[in-house]
Amino acid sequence: MSDDPRRARPPLSGDEAPAAAPRRAANRAARRAAERETRRPRRRWLRRIVGGVAGIGMVAVVLAGVGAYGAFEVATRDLPDYKWLEDYQPPQMSRIYAADSQLMAELAAERRVFVPIDAIPPLVQQAFISAEDQNFRTHGGVDLFAIARAAITNVEQIGSGRRAVGASTITQQVAKNMLTGADRTMLRKVREAVLANRIESAMSKDRILEIYLNEIFLGQQSYGVAAAAWNYFNKSLNDLSIAEMAFLGALPKAPNNYNPAKYPEAAKARRDWVIDRMAEDGAITRAQADSAKAEPIRSQNRGRPDVLAVGRYFTEEVRRELISRFGEEQTNMGGLVVRTSLEPKLQAATEKALRDGLNEYDRRRGGWRGAVTQIAYGQTEWMPALAATARPPGMLAEWKLAVVTGVSDREARLGWVDRPDNGGAPQPRQGSLSFGEVSGWARPADKNGRLGAAPRRMSDVVKPGDVVMIETGSNGRIALRQIPVVEGAVVALDPATGRVMAMAGGWSFDMSVFNRATQAMRQPGSSFKPFVYLPALEMGIPPNQQLLDAPLEVMTPQGPWRPGNYDGRASGGYVTIRAALEKSLNLPTVRMAQEVGIDKVADTAARFGVIPNMPRVLSMALGAGETTVIRMAGAYAAFANGGRQVTPTLIDSVQDRLGHAVWRNNIRACAGCEADVTAGPPTLTDERKQITDPIAAYQMTNILTGVIQRGTGAKVGAGLDRPIAGKSGTSNDFKDNWFVGFTPDIVVATWFGFDDSRSLGNGETGGGNAGGIVHDVLAAALEGSPPVPFRAPPGVALVRTTDFNGAPITEAFRPGTENSARPPSGGGGGGGGGDYGSAPTASAVDSSLGGLY
Repeated sequence: MSDDPRRARPPLSGDEAPAAAPRRAANRAARRAAERETRRPRRRWLRRIVGGVAGIGMVAVVLAGVGAYGAFEVATRDLPDYKWLEDYQPPQMSRIYAADSQLMAELAAERRVFVPIDAIPPLVQQAFISAEDQNFRTHGGVDLFAIARAAITNVEQIGSGRRAVGASTITQQVAKNMLTGADRTMLRKVREAVLANRIESAMSKDRILEIYLNEIFLGQQSYGVAAAAWNYFNKSLNDLSIAEMAFLGALPKAPNNYNPAKYPEAAKARRDWVIDRMAEDGAITRAQADSAKAEPIRSQNRGRPDVLAVGRYFTEEVRRELISRFGEEQTNMGGLVVRTSLEPKLQAATEKALRDGLNEYDRRRGGWRGAVTQIAYGQTEWMPALAATARPPGMLAEWKLAVVTGVSDREARLGWVDRPDNGGAPQPRQGSLSFGEVSGWARPADKNGRLGAAPRRMSDVVKPGDVVMIETGSNGRIALRQIPVVEGAVVALDPATGRVMAMAGGWSFDMSVFNRATQAMRQPGSSFKPFVYLPALEMGIPPNQQLLDAPLEVMTPQGPWRPGNYDGRASGGYVTIRAALEKSLNLPTVRMAQEVGIDKVADTAARFGVIPNMPRVLSMALGAGETTVIRMAGAYAAFANGGRQVTPTLIDSVQDRLGHAVWRNNIRACAGCEADVTAGPPTLTDERKQITDPIAAYQMTNILTGVIQRGTGAKVGAGLDRPIAGKSGTSNDFKDNWFVGFTPDIVVATWFGFDDSRSLGNGETGGGNAGGIVHDVLAAALEGSPPVPFRAPPGVALVRTTDFNGAPITEAFRPGTENSARPPSGGGGGGGGGDYGSAPTASAVDSSLGGLY
């Protein structure tokens, strides 16, 4: 039974029912009113609570908006200017090329080669897009979908210890690399996103991708895809396989962690992931993807392309010139393309000729300076000990380090290691060094170069455990080697243009970067004498003018100066200008300098660039001043090219990264080169300064051919069978040896001596030491070419006459002076050179010569 009182009431009778209905309705209304009064306070409190929460929410939203706006304002305040990226060109290495377009060197703080986007294969582009930013072509700088995906992934990985996944787009990476920096803060990310959006609005997708692909670091000092393709695979971008493209695309995330040499499994896994992404994006088919994933990673690890193995002194000189002309930053990172005048074959021959000459002297007079070091030489010890021994700087590539394992009176047993060219395992080798190979030259030498007694047995030269340098021949013969102490320098240039075709600044650039061809100031000795006699020829004095070869005393502030000839003798008679130069006589040269005036000699030295500010003292006439090898080469070149000034040059042209010429070595003006072809051929004009008249230049050249034929340069012309001119030089106490030889096509200047200016030894002359080097360089340069005569200028008078020995010669005279050419009168004593008798009587003697002749 229910407890509800409403349910417990008895039913109404039939008469009561109509009257009770209004009461019931009234009761229900009263009850509802009472209930409403009961609920009203509860609703009022609820409305108050909801209203309060809504108000707080509104305030929070407003505050959050204000905070976000403030944070945005802070993040975007002083944003870097991004508009310069439109014209940005990534820094890239400069390259130096030889005359035949072989690469000589790369100059770079960062190895980078800029490649325009149109030259980057589409699949290479897609590899990076698939790996780094799949929606690159569609988003506006920030990929919201990628951010959401990364957020979900990072939430799922909470507590896993894995690194958080990023969602930076390629555009954001450009902003980070180029504008904002890489600090890991939320402020930087906001700035990066804002800049990415602005970059997208200002630049095309291709331009953004071009900057990215040329700027990004990809490991192994590679910046940009082109440098990475070469460094990892020794290929250009166009030659890469799909697998190799994908590997490059895998590198931006962590280049060092995917180095295939260190982490091959990680590198392959990451590469295969990129391949799958490329297939997912439709860039390649699934079959192509499977084939690419099956391909192993064959990294070449070249580090740099093949460069010439010769010409390092030349290259360094070019680098210094570029820095002086364009500045260090532009030189190293300006993407310059530098074309030089170096001829690789001639350069190799020049370096060999110099080293052969230095070696020959060292064998003759250098003695044996001992072993490189000492190591254990037991049967099982010597190979690892020898492998750990560093090669001395300057050791030639064809030489080997060997250890002496045993010594008898007549031979030494040696062990060394051969390293196969194919990269196979090192192989131990053994052989014998015979006493006959060392007995003739290996006298012990102290640190001052003084030599001891000749060795009598092998133990006087080496002992067990000595590590020595050897060279092995094809016949099994072993030769003992050492790095010479004597040094030298060579410059070979084209006299028509001044282009330096070869330069050697010493025995080895690895041993000494000091370039003795351009930096060493040395006394030229008698190789300076042509510049003493040239003023006389310019004045009209003929080559057969008589000069007195007799003792001479000159008073100086330091006391009397008594010069003498090389051999210490003087004939007391007369010799001609030709004879004095051919036999390099000092006494006639000093007299000539006195008569033409030392000021004229100094002026000539300055005009030809030999000694710009020569002291006005007579000893300078004998080469007591100082000059460089390259200056002497340029000066003698003026004799060969008709008296025009020759400035030695190493660089032909320089182009910027876009191929525009920014500097060109052009010695000729080209009138009409810019005109239409219908205007006819252009006119080339040589604008170089005429520093002596053509007749005087030819007269000197003609005299200097006699130096090769009959004088101190006989060794230079031996076997070459062609017109060659030149002059030797030997300074006081045999400290400096020189020879400058030339043909119409090439000038070769050589210096030979010690860096510390000690004597080379009695009898060591320029004609012997330096002359032999010049001969070898000329032989290499002129091989296979026909003999070319020196061209006589218009107006010169060529007269057949004889020298003092009666041999026929052709002498060159100025018009009007040729009547002075007369045959020798015979008789007389031997002059200072020993080959000349008394001079012929000469007519048309200049009265200003004061009766000395």
